[in-house]
Amino acid sequence: MPTVSVIIPCYNHGQYLDDAVESVLRQTYEDFEIIVINDGSTDERTNELLKTYEKPKTRVLHTTNQGLASARNSGITEARGRYILPLDADDRIGVEYLERAVKTLDANPQIGIVYCKAEFFGAASGEWKLPPYSLERMMGDNIIFCSSLFRKEEWQRVGGYDPRMKYGWEDYEFWLSLLELGVGVHRIDKTLFYWRIRPDSMSRSMSKEDRTYSFKLIFKKHKALYENNVEALFNAMAYKHNEVVDAYEAIDVQREAVQELTDRRPESLKWLAGQFYAEVRRRIARSKA
Repeated sequence: MPTVSVIIPCYNHGQYLDDAVESVLRQTYEDFEIIVINDGSTDERTNELLKTYEKPKTRVLHTTNQGLASARNSGITEARGRYILPLDADDRIGVEYLERAVKTLDANPQIGIVYCKAEFFGAASGEWKLPPYSLERMMGDNIIFCSSLFRKEEWQRVGGYDPRMKYGWEDYEFWLSLLELGVGVHRIDKTLFYWRIRPDSMSRSMSKEDRTYSFKLIFKKHKALYENNVEALFNAMAYKHNEVVDAYEAIDVQREAVQELTDRRPESLKWLAGQFYAEVRRRIARSKA
C-alpha cells in the first residue's frame, strides 16, 4: 500500500497534465500513487489523452462533471495512501516535497496539515508571499494553498470537501474543518510548490455574489469556530484592513512618482510604469489565492 496518494482533478487541462504528473514522478520519496480524475472534461484533447493515459504509479478515474470539491472527494475515496496531496492539473511540486512532508507527519501525530513556501510561474512569476500560519490570519483569509498534505482519516472525519463550495474556497473551508479537529499546521521552510498563472486565470475572480454565498456558507458551517475565537477574528479583520491600506498607499506612491517623471525624466517613465503595473499584477494574483 502506498503511503501517499496524489489526487489530480483534471477538467479540460490535458495540455498541462504531464507537467504536473512528471513533477510527482521526480520525487525523492517514491512510496506514492497518483490518481487523475477526469472531471467530465469537454475538451477533445483532454479526453483523448486520458482515454489511454499511461504513467508509472498512475491511474485515471472518469466521472461526470462534479466540480473541484467532488472531484477531489472521488479521488480520495479511491486512494490507498494514509496521506493525501491534492494537486491541480496545471501546477507542479518540487522534488523534495513528499519526502519532507511525510517525515513531518510521521514524526508529529498532532500535525494534520503540512505545506511549504511557494512560487508563481507561467503568465506571472515570483515568490508567493503568504504570511506564516496563525489561527488569527486563517480566520480572515486562506493562507494555506490547496496542495498541502493531510491525513485521509481526518478527511473522513470531517466529511471531505464540501460540494456546496462550487465557486471556489473549497480548500479554505476544508482547512477550517481540519482546524476544528484541533490539528496542528506546519510550513516547510523551502519553496516546493509552484502555482501556474494562466493568461485566463489572471482575470478570473469570484463575483461579489459568489463571494457572499461562499462566505455565508463558511461562517454558518464553522460558526462555533468563529464564536470561540472572536478575538482572533477581530485581529484577522485588522490584518486585512491594514493590508488593503498598505496596498493602496503603495500604489498611490508609485502613481505619484510616475506623474512626476512625466515632466522631469521621460526616459525613466517606461521603466517605472513597468514596475508599477508589475506590482499591481502581483497583488491581483495574491488576492486570488
